[in-house]
This record gives sequence, C-alpha cells and structure tokens, in this order.
Amino acid sequence: MKRLFGNNYVLLFSILVLSPLCMLCLAGCSKKNAQTASSVSENDAGTRIITDKFGRKIEIPQTVKTIICLGSGAPRIAAYLGVMDMLVGSEEQDVKNLTVLRDYNPIYHDAFEKLPVAGSGGGSGQNNGYAEEIISIGPDVILAGFDKEPADELQFQTGIPVVAVGYSSNGLANDTFYASMRVFAEVVGAQERCEQVLSFIDNCKKDLGERTSGIPDREKRKAYTGAVTFSGRHGFSGTYSNFGPFTVINAFNVADKPTEEGYYEADLEKIIVWDPDVIFLDPGNMNLVNEEYAANPNYFKSLRAVREGQVYTMPSFNNMSMNISYALMDAYYAGIVLFPEQFADVDIAKKSEEILTLFLGTNTYDTMAEGGLYYGKIIIEK
Repeated sequence: MKRLFGNNYVLLFSILVLSPLCMLCLAGCSKKNAQTASSVSENDAGTRIITDKFGRKIEIPQTVKTIICLGSGAPRIAAYLGVMDMLVGSEEQDVKNLTVLRDYNPIYHDAFEKLPVAGSGGGSGQNNGYAEEIISIGPDVILAGFDKEPADELQFQTGIPVVAVGYSSNGLANDTFYASMRVFAEVVGAQERCEQVLSFIDNCKKDLGERTSGIPDREKRKAYTGAVTFSGRHGFSGTYSNFGPFTVINAFNVADKPTEEGYYEADLEKIIVWDPDVIFLDPGNMNLVNEEYAANPNYFKSLRAVREGQVYTMPSFNNMSMNISYALMDAYYAGIVLFPEQFADVDIAKKSEEILTLFLGTNTYDTMAEGGLYYGKIIIEK
C-alpha cells in the first residue's frame, strides 16, 4: 500500500475514514437548516402565493383577516361567500345609494355607511381606488374587479396585494365567475362556502335545462328581451344574443346570433320581421320605452306580442357586473311564462326566496319589488 501511494498514504487514510463522519455532520446540519428555513417561511414570513384571473402571482399573508373589495363584482362575491365582516372599507356607490340594483346592497348598506370610503365604485374595470385612504386603512388584501394593468397600478400605489376577481356578464354565471369565486375563496379561506354556492348554481342550471331539453324549436314560443341594462340603460332595441336566462331554459330567442354573445342594438325593423310571441322588458327602463312608444305608437302596435298582451318584466341583473341571484330568478320566471306546463310547479316568489336566501342569507324579494324589480305583465304605453 505504501509503495503504491507513497507520502499520500496518510491523506488517503484520512479521506476514507473521516469522510463518512463529515457527511453525517453535514446531513444533520442541512436537515436542521431546512427545518429552520421551513419555520421561517411559515411563521416569520407567513405568506403564500395566489394566482389571480390574469395569471398574476401575488404574495399575500398566510392568514387574511381584513380586506377591501373594489370594482365590478368584488363586493358581491364577498357577500355570496359570507365574509362581509372582513371588509374594512367600502365604495361610494354602495354608501350613497340604497339600491336593489345590486342584490347585496340593501342588506349591507348600513354596514357600508360605517366604513371609511376606499374607492368610487363602478364596473369599468379601471382603477377607482383611493390609494391614500387605502394605505391609511391598511387591509391585508385588496380584491378588485379590475383589468390587469389597473390592478398592477393600485398594487404599486399602495404596496398592498391586489387580487383581480372580476367576471364577465355574458351567459349565466359563466366560467369567469366560477374562477373568480374560487380565487376569492382561497384568499379569505371560504372554500367550503364557495363550493356550496357553485353547487347550488349547477343544480339550478341542471333543473332549468332538463325541464325543456326535449322540446323542438317549432313548438316553442318565440321570445325577445329588450330595454336591457348593460353598461347603462337602453331602449326597446337593446337586447342580447345568447341571453343567459333564455339559454339555460333552451328558449327560442329571436335575437340570437350564432357566432356572437352578449349585448347589442337590434334593428327595429328586424324585430318586426321576427315578430316574437312574447316580449320581456326591464321594468327599470320603461320610461325609455314609453318615450319611444309616444314617438311611434304604430310601430309597437304592429308587434303581435304587444297586441295580445304578451309583454312581461325581466328585471335587470346587471349592475357593477352580474347579480347571479337575479339572473337565476329571471331564468325561472322566463320558464314559467314560456313553458307553463314544464314549470307548473314553480312559484316565482318561493323560488326567489330560496335563491336569495342561499346567496345572501336573506329574502329580499319584496324589497326588490318595492324598488322596481318585480315579475308580472307590463303595458308599454303606461
């Protein structure tokens, strides 16, 4: 051995004997350091990463205790998830106006008035937060119905995490709503409640669809919805292609466009050609329709649904994004009108109570009616 390795014998012996001991020491130190690092991450740093609707990676506290909700749909999701007690700021639109146009507002209006105002409110998708006020309030997280750049902007202005949770008003509780509900629930720790709400929506959609699934179009009454509210109020020609409450009940919507979805202004002469059997109008926009009637009564009298008294209300479900509760109620009411046999067991007041109580914990059906959102026939010229 000595002949082979010469003066390196001692060095080789040291490596062979001592290396395992060193490795054991290093392993023990590494394990201890790993445990220490893990402890720092969970306890000292106390943060986690959330991915919002735009794929933004946002670092938020491990446990979120206080939030501010801004912009399109965010306060509504907080109400649906039952976490309004976490709010430490409100929006001007919810403070100044007691309104049934936003399903959660009549229930929480008094609470909003007691909170500092953190933003103007609105459904534009832009940054409408009051940065200085938000900094002074110091919420753990801001949940906002903003577009990507405005969300980044407010986060930069305040140094507070901004999670984007806006959703589209097309369809009826579409995939963007489900995704935003789940992101919001992950932030505030309300996953169980979130899945309860989404499961209820799924069951309603299934029930609505199955009632009419086997009826051919030739046996359906042709329907038109006008005077809708979408980014503002509209007159008789304001309508939807693939209107959510119609789509889920497989209704024959004369305004459908095969490749388009959402709001548009229909050609008035085309509506005469369509000649719907039943017309639904937003009662909140009837002053606009009545002005149009006064200017051209013969136009409306040429429509069969008007002549035969087949004009019904379709309360608006859009105000700072979609009131999912109202949209489901509208779908059941449209079913009652268009498919009376298939919906004979449904009483709109009782079904509305079930929906409103599930979403908001309170039945505001009578409050809605008092505020102009009611179900029934309507006469255009009055």
